[in-house]
This record gives sequence, structure tokens and C-alpha cells, in this order.
Amino acid sequence: MKKKVLLAILALVSAVAITACTVDGEPVSSLNNQGQSISMPINDGGTTPTVTPGNIDDLDTDELNGMPVIGERTEVNGMMQSYLTGEWKTASVVNRRPMAVMIPNNKAALPQYGISYASVIYEAPMEALSCTRLMGIFEDYDSLDHIGPVRSSRLYFLEEAMSYDAIYCNWGLAVPYVGPVINTDRVDNISAAVAGIDNPSDEAFTRDENRRAMGYAIEYTGIMTIDGYNQAVQRQGYSTTRRSNYESTFVFAQDGFLATYDDGITANTIAPAGLDASSGVDGGFANARPYFVYNSTDHLYYRYQYGEPQMDEQNNTQLAVTNVVFMYVEWAVLDNNGYLVMLTNGTGAGYVFTNGKCIPATWTRDEFDSSACHYYAQNHEEIVFNQGKTWVCLIPNDCAAGAYVSE
Repeated sequence: MKKKVLLAILALVSAVAITACTVDGEPVSSLNNQGQSISMPINDGGTTPTVTPGNIDDLDTDELNGMPVIGERTEVNGMMQSYLTGEWKTASVVNRRPMAVMIPNNKAALPQYGISYASVIYEAPMEALSCTRLMGIFEDYDSLDHIGPVRSSRLYFLEEAMSYDAIYCNWGLAVPYVGPVINTDRVDNISAAVAGIDNPSDEAFTRDENRRAMGYAIEYTGIMTIDGYNQAVQRQGYSTTRRSNYESTFVFAQDGFLATYDDGITANTIAPAGLDASSGVDGGFANARPYFVYNSTDHLYYRYQYGEPQMDEQNNTQLAVTNVVFMYVEWAVLDNNGYLVMLTNGTGAGYVFTNGKCIPATWTRDEFDSSACHYYAQNHEEIVFNQGKTWVCLIPNDCAAGAYVSE
């Protein structure tokens, strides 16, 4: 029912409210490589690039695309493999519910504090494609004192958080669209006391006085303390253990193996909206103009935006992830405030970037709250992600022409 309602909204407003992101009125389904078009069919019945293991040690494990992958998690000496990264972590961390924290990405809000601790980061446009906002999915946060700044919720972020069985954390919301969901028993949320929140958890939030003294705008001084979060979760009576039927979004390569995708297209510099404004399309990413640069030594994609490395104030390190996803979704502007609808359930096109390669993908997610999103290659088998952190960009589906990939 939820999907039908959103599709009806799309049909109603798209003709009058969407800022078009096509080129000369023609849909574009390819990535751009130094100004040259690369044919990148999405799930057209062809074969996926060969998935080549970087280590051929024998391992009794599940296989996918010929690659040994992590299957059912088991505890070994108090450790388990994370559902979010595939890496070995303390079992208590892996089994507890993560937190999903809304974080502003405006230049005036930078640098963010604690964001490098997130195992998964979602990035999506805000009002009328004005700029992007981030949502970090955190499982390792015990060594942090706080995360910030913390900003307001949008429904598409909330829906993605629910798929991870995460406790959702926000300071503010798009009331007409988020309120009817976040104030139900469908969502366990830690929310600051603002209009539109029926059951606030104000003990989790405070203002960063150092930021205030430095002249930051008031909306970029709100932070969530970890002690306050834990107190609020206990007071609210939320379960801290993952639900028994939890379904992982990612399929990870098993220990000692690297999904190399040797036949894939080389992608060492990638940008959801290109490196400059010359493409004429942006999908809401033009404000920050973000991009990632792959380092073949450590197999990480280093994040840049606003013309410089994106840093974490907590540890003064540049954000870097093992996997990047471009997920193209249907969207529309909903009202005069510029609030958006983005359909993150159903099926759509995308690209997965890992180990310096680009893999055409089809994503699919049921409309149920707990349903996980899955990514499939052209042979209809799930794409194997390499162990580590993942960055997911939700991009309007008619803005694919703005993407940039370079060797």
C-alpha cells in the first residue's frame, strides 16, 4: 500500500514539480568516462564481470559467483563477522541494533564529528535537490563521546534505517511526511524534543558550546551524546538486540578473499554528479560536488567534497570506504517547501564500485519495513562486496548522466 501511495504522488506531481535531469530530453543509462560514453547495460541478461578471488586458500563456506562469501554468522572466541562490514568484531557489537544518525553535509556544518565510525553512510538530496544530507549507520560507537552535528529526518532516510533494524536518531523532521511514520510503534527513535515528535528523548541531545563560540549557525551545533543515547534507549524500553529474522543487505567476500572483478570497467575516480557543473545535471549533489578516489594499495575509496578531503573532526582522518553504491531511485518534489519523495523500495538500476571496478547492478527491496535492499549483477546473482565500510548515494533516476567515472 505504501508503494502505491508514493507512486500516486509521483504521478501527480512529477509533471509540474520535478526539476528535469535528462540531457536534451533523452534518458541516459551510461556513466561518463573523461567525456566518453561507456555502454553500461543494467541487468540485460548478459553476464557479470568475472569475480576473481585474490586468495585461493581452501575455505569451507558459502559461494556466490564462484566467490567464497560469509553466510550464517557464528560466534568464535567472543567475536562475530559484522552484518554491516563483514569484519570480525565483538559479538555484543555485532548482535546489538545499530544507531542511524542524521548528519548535515552543508559546508557551514563541517567538519562532522565521529562520522568515520559509521559502518555504512547514506547520502541523498534534500529540499528540491538543494544539497545532500548524510545518515550514518553506527555499530562501533562505544569509544565516542558524541556524534554531531545532528539534523532533521526525511522519510527516505528513515525507511533505509528501518531496513537495518536501526534505532533512528534525529533532531527535527519534515513533519507532514515523517511524522505519521516516526510517531508509530513501527519506529524506535531517539528524537530531540521538537514540534512533530510525540515521544522525545531530549536527554540524548545538547548543544556544542565550542561550536557556538566559534560562530556556527545554531542548527549546526546540535549533537547527540553516547551516554545520553544509551540512557534514552533504556528509558524508552527499546530492545537493543537485533531481531531474530534480521536480513543483511550486503553479501561480503569471506576472509582472505578479494572480489577483484577483473573483467569490470576500471573506476578509480567516481562522482555522482561529476567533478564540475559542465554536465548540467546534479541530482542534488552539485552543492558539495563529492567524489571518491580509489587507492589500490589499501583498496579504499577516499572521499572528497567542496574541493577538499572530507575529514572527521574527532580523529582528523579523511573518510574512506571499501565500497561505493550509486542507487538510482524514482523521486518527486512534494510541496512548496521542496520536500522530496524518493522510492527506496521496489526495483531500480545502479552501480557498485569495489576494488577499483564498476559493476552494473539492479537493486531490489520489498516494501515491508524490515526488508533489506539487495544488489544483483547481470547474471541475476547477488554482487559480492569486499569487507569494509560502504557509502550509498541515493540519486534521482533521471540524473544518471551526471555521474562521472575515470581510470
